[in-house]
Amino acid sequence: MEKEQDDVSNIHNRFSLTLVNPGSHYFSLAASMGVGVVIVFATYFGYLNNPSVEEFWYRIPMVLGALAIIQVLDTRFTKKKEYSKSLHSSLFGSMLWVVTILMGILSSIVLSKNIELFFITFGMILFASFRIGIYTTTLGLSLKKAWAIAFIQPLVMFFALIPQELWYSILREPLGIGYGFAFLIIASVWSLTTDRAGRPGMESTHKTIQAYLASQGNDFEDAEELMEQHATETKVGTSQIKFSSKDGANEFHMVLPEIHPGPYHPVGGSNIPYLIYKNLASSAMIMHSISDHALNLPSRNEVNNYLKNLEKSVVKEEGMTCTEPVIVQINKARVTGMLFGNNPLLMLSLSPHGMEDIPSYIKKEIEQYGKNRNFTKIMTIDCHNAMGEEISSEDGEDMLKATKSCLDALITKDSFPIEFGYANSNNMDVWTEDLAKGGLGITCLKINNKKYFLGWADANNMENGVREKIIKNFADKGHNLLEICTSDTHYAVVKARNRNGYYQLGLIAGADKLSKWFLEIAENAELKISSAKYEILENETKVKVMGQSIYEDYSKALENSLRITKMFVIGGLGLFITSLFL
Repeated sequence: MEKEQDDVSNIHNRFSLTLVNPGSHYFSLAASMGVGVVIVFATYFGYLNNPSVEEFWYRIPMVLGALAIIQVLDTRFTKKKEYSKSLHSSLFGSMLWVVTILMGILSSIVLSKNIELFFITFGMILFASFRIGIYTTTLGLSLKKAWAIAFIQPLVMFFALIPQELWYSILREPLGIGYGFAFLIIASVWSLTTDRAGRPGMESTHKTIQAYLASQGNDFEDAEELMEQHATETKVGTSQIKFSSKDGANEFHMVLPEIHPGPYHPVGGSNIPYLIYKNLASSAMIMHSISDHALNLPSRNEVNNYLKNLEKSVVKEEGMTCTEPVIVQINKARVTGMLFGNNPLLMLSLSPHGMEDIPSYIKKEIEQYGKNRNFTKIMTIDCHNAMGEEISSEDGEDMLKATKSCLDALITKDSFPIEFGYANSNNMDVWTEDLAKGGLGITCLKINNKKYFLGWADANNMENGVREKIIKNFADKGHNLLEICTSDTHYAVVKARNRNGYYQLGLIAGADKLSKWFLEIAENAELKISSAKYEILENETKVKVMGQSIYEDYSKALENSLRITKMFVIGGLGLFITSLFL
């Protein structure tokens, strides 16, 4: 488990590398045009010493026109025909060219030497080298095809930039050609070695990168196919507490799937909480059980298989009474428990301190302790309501102590008839970038003439302290809000350009707005209170899950690729610096 957490954390930490590209292709288009203008000015004023308007004025539209036309033509050569990636690659490649030209000017000033024309040729070929690297790694071309088109954009820009009578003299600069082709070889070798970096577990690192990038544009078929190839078949359980009014008019499901949302939007089961919610007529709370990324569903096929079989859930027990809630706090750890018949429902949290997914060893120890106390079925919820790192051993011990204490207390509690009411945000004007499609929900349980509220959000975790502010706002209104749980959905309303890759609940909406929404929903739930019975439902489904090995393979490929890249960057930078002293 610890190794799997490390691998997932490693992959997650590398997500920031995907933020290098500008968020908008319009920015890349404008920036590349700006770089093109700088190339013209630096070449004519720094190298050709020809600032005459007659010679100079028409070069800018020529260079920019060549740049724009090739950016469009480049899309015809790529696997997915993506204009945005053509613009991004054009921007970074032309930036290498302009940096080379400017460094040549700077070195001539610092070293008091004549300006060397070979930097123009060197920069152009460096641009072509970058194109080889980017086309083979992210755009799906073979090395041969990348070589075939690598020079198109740089050469066309060169011919538009340089007067015709100087083409031959500048292109034949031996140092420019020598250094340039050295980088072409470096780019080719780097491409070959990084593609093999994940073997034997991963046949092609580049195909994995390409599939991931394509999935960010909602083209997820390649990513799901790769993940399904690595998936393993296993049985997963799903527990439910179904509440229904005596007349059958109202019904509500609290669902604890053993599967884990993910791996990331829009691939596989990333939106599984909402899909379960929708299948249950939008009258449900899909909780985050104690599970990890090894239990991600890798594809839509497996999601559909899981949902279809969920309809075959079997009633294991039913009743009309339960205990009042028991809350145990030990240091940071808090456990809220209720007992339905002989079936405890436990909600575990470290909020406002936060943590990652609760590890499986805690679940196993809780279940063993419950078994020793002769409980029938322990249903454990990871509230997932504050951001944090992997749980520490000290916090884990406190959580286990609090859970065991809660279970011991529940045994002694009397049970009372249940009344319930449920409401959600479906008919409200609720929209925010940190909330997914399932929205918000509140269930109100009336037990022993006392009302207890439980909040739920279809969101990926919560901003630290938001839970506490909302609970205080409820208390100020005389309401007892026991807990707020999130589904840990990996669906994203918008793609968050931050290290996490998502917006946790409360980061955008804020505690005050969320409190207002939750309070309105709570009032609606309270109005619907009626006598009820509960049913404990169980389901077991055979599905393919991603397992642990896939994360080990991905993590290994990433680490090896980055290590190789660092070596090539250091070597390439050293080689570039030597050119400045010639």
